[in-house]
Amino acid sequence: MNLVSLQFKTTSNFEDNLSKLVSLINQSPTNSFILAPELCLSGYSYENMQEAVDISLKAIEILKELSINKIISLTMITKENNNFLNTLYIFNKGNIVHTQSKVKLFPLGNEDKYFTAGKLKDIKIIDIDGLKVASLICFEIRFIDLWKQIQGADLILIPAMWGKLRKENFETLTQALAVTNQCYLIASDSSNKDMASSSAIISPFGEVNLDDSKEIISQVYDKKEIKKMRLYLNIGLKG
Repeated sequence: MNLVSLQFKTTSNFEDNLSKLVSLINQSPTNSFILAPELCLSGYSYENMQEAVDISLKAIEILKELSINKIISLTMITKENNNFLNTLYIFNKGNIVHTQSKVKLFPLGNEDKYFTAGKLKDIKIIDIDGLKVASLICFEIRFIDLWKQIQGADLILIPAMWGKLRKENFETLTQALAVTNQCYLIASDSSNKDMASSSAIISPFGEVNLDDSKEIISQVYDKKEIKKMRLYLNIGLKG
């Protein structure tokens, strides 16, 4: 299986953003696990929240079809009981296999004023065809208690819209999370002008595959590397 991190700009045209996402997914190899940047379809469009929900609903149906031979994950703006949420979806074999809404909302970006926080219990390890997968959304990687909540995952997903001013923080935290958990990690960040880029695939040993100039970063997933690392430095994690 290939791990794929997408890294591209989000524009004010939601339809164009969806077309870009679909194009990059189609360019990615079959049998890939693909992660796209946080809210890549709409960005934080506080003035157009309902339109963002509408493009999310359209994208869900398209992504179901595209996930027949690829696993796809991203976050989108959704609506529940008149509340807006930043919700992560994972699609596999034409189905939605997991959702979780962002729990830790970023106060410097006014997320807490426009979004309702998700449920802490939804941050967990899930099984996808024998692969133990967990996700933290952007700002959530700063909370060490959440690291403990996903300890033991084979693959951690970090979709982000992380600012350029804190670029080094993002790279440090994502690498540290992979090393601490001795697992693979996919980080997918926006490449907008004020964003960090820094999308990467990180190995259980902490080796970083990062290239700010690419829209598609790909690497082969090797379960043996997780087992090897957890046997080599036994900190109580099962391979």
